[in-house]
Amino acid sequence: MLMESDLRIVSYNLREHLAIGELTALVDAHAMDVLCLQECDSTDIPDEINGLTLAASTKTNRLGLALYYSEERFELLGTSLFALMKSMHDRVMAPAHERLLAARLRDRQTGHELIVADFHAAPLTASNSLRRKQIGLAHEKLNELADGVPTVMVGDFNYPWFRQGLRRHLLKTGYELSITEEPTYARSGFRGHFDFATTMGMQIASVLSLPQGKSDHRPILLLASVAAVGV
Repeated sequence: MLMESDLRIVSYNLREHLAIGELTALVDAHAMDVLCLQECDSTDIPDEINGLTLAASTKTNRLGLALYYSEERFELLGTSLFALMKSMHDRVMAPAHERLLAARLRDRQTGHELIVADFHAAPLTASNSLRRKQIGLAHEKLNELADGVPTVMVGDFNYPWFRQGLRRHLLKTGYELSITEEPTYARSGFRGHFDFATTMGMQIASVLSLPQGKSDHRPILLLASVAAVGV
């Protein structure tokens, strides 16, 4: 079983901020330690959601990222924002300069430090090749920040096809890909897995698709630990 440093991390794409009103109930229902949002309007998000504090959010994106954490559980050591390579969609439509938001946290229970990152890949109008490059660049940035500290990156990877190839590619870099059993996206008759987690130096218990709300994405709940596995 996993040790006492079990972590509960939720990732949710709000679908152009449409699901912002669901967050209080979501936090209440799932007692999470970290909440990572995609497609949120950073000018219309609270500083606190039922015990979770806003660590940072993107500023240059019309619809960006936000990361909340439990101050009771963690000490925030710092945050970082990164721009990744742009897709044609980014160049033609509203800009998406910052696609990666990372927070360095110290667990008050164990003293462990870890990096938690919020990621949003280019949309399906881009190629899988571009998204793989974005994921790889994001991991490079996180490795520089982490310097050996366990790392988890959650978010909307926009990668519904050829995931086994992505998994094999990531294993070469030391990252493990975790995917829910149930689809995380449903719209206009199309269902697929878009929302994932990649981790390094962590034990993964499960990753679950939560009930769907107003967004076309379902939130995902990652249960993980930075501690060793015990009996």
